[in-house]
Amino acid sequence: MRWVEVQAPIDALGVAADESGICRVQFGGMPPNATAVEPDELLAQAADELTRYFAGEDLTFTVPLSVRGGSQFERAVWRQLYAVPYAEMRTYGQIAAAVGDPDAARAVGTACNRNPIPVIIPCHRVVGADGKMVGFGGGLWRKKILLELEARVRIEREFGLQ
Repeated sequence: MRWVEVQAPIDALGVAADESGICRVQFGGMPPNATAVEPDELLAQAADELTRYFAGEDLTFTVPLSVRGGSQFERAVWRQLYAVPYAEMRTYGQIAAAVGDPDAARAVGTACNRNPIPVIIPCHRVVGADGKMVGFGGGLWRKKILLELEARVRIEREFGLQ
């Protein structure tokens, strides 16, 4: 894997790519044993899209992804997460129903926690049945910042405040 580090308001993000796409986003920067490389086209695109996302300029990610590992269920959950529109939220139960197992809300939470590409695969957009922020592998403080950013940008765009 090739790594770069992207500065963000939620702390540094380590971003890794393999031969076919972005395969990892890690909170807190790159792992200690990783060495940063000069960004190739793929890593440069990911860094640019993440920077634009955090600046509220770009609402979608188009960088190719390379999802490694995960069970069939987890991969189905990650596909559903990727489809959640910007600044919208879904409950764990809604995601479970969307993957065909309406009783698997807890398993959806586990799959969210195992998401190898957070932010780009937006597991932060999943909330509890009552709409409250619960669980997030990167810490609830990061989830709050991400949801607030998306809500602010959406309001600014919808009301022409930019």
